[in-house]
Amino acid sequence: MNEPAASAWSRLDRELDAWHAGGRPATLWLRDDDACRDSTALRRLLDVAEANAVPLALAVIPALLETSLPAAVAPCTHVTIIQHGYAHRNHAPPDARSCELGANRPVSATLDELAAGFNNLAHAFGERFVAVLVPPWNRIDAGITARLPVAGYCGLSTFGPRKAPYAVHRLPQCNTHVDLIAWRKDRTFIGADETIDRTVAHLRARRQGDADVSEPTGILTHHVDLDPAAWGFLEAFVARTRAHAGVRWIDVRPAFAAHGRSAMAASPATTAVTSARSA
Repeated sequence: MNEPAASAWSRLDRELDAWHAGGRPATLWLRDDDACRDSTALRRLLDVAEANAVPLALAVIPALLETSLPAAVAPCTHVTIIQHGYAHRNHAPPDARSCELGANRPVSATLDELAAGFNNLAHAFGERFVAVLVPPWNRIDAGITARLPVAGYCGLSTFGPRKAPYAVHRLPQCNTHVDLIAWRKDRTFIGADETIDRTVAHLRARRQGDADVSEPTGILTHHVDLDPAAWGFLEAFVARTRAHAGVRWIDVRPAFAAHGRSAMAASPATTAVTSARSA
């Protein structure tokens, strides 16, 4: 029941064919959240990326980082490290939605934690680390977002179609749009047909001008939480799209190049984050 019907694959193929016929590639990017250590699930995800030569943006939780993770990704040629908050810790009150980077604490405290996380990842991963911030639960307070460029960040990624190429001045935003997991339904796979339909919907909206055509369609995974059906689909989806002439899977750097200008002017591995108290 979890395998997509031929009609679902056909809908995807027709949409990709339309992009190809229009003379431009349907750009996709892959973001995986909650990485912190080596595991069987992580190795499977790395295998998907490497076997298909598809770039993978691995969003790592700095405070939970274990030494096994840098060792696991070291041989991989298609993996980029980005920052997933600091500790993935909820600071919201009990009656509010979970949020680590919210307005419930002093901005300086949050930025100091992010700075520590930034430097931790830069030290552990070197040039493989790109200073793109992925807020836990895809939520971040506007006051914190406004401070990110001064703090050394060159990108922000949440969920859903972006409102503009820049979240704030000098901070390109590139989001994900299709989450494989139904978080409110026992963290189960949303299903192959539903995943394809959501992917096609965003691609069509871009192609027809109802969404930002320059924002690549983002596929979001959480390798720790994928069930066998989700793994099977992901492997088939990546291989099938990778083989289509109308698709281009892109890396973090071009994904966060707003209006054709690269957001990666400096190497984040050598950029020190300014403390919130001195910014």
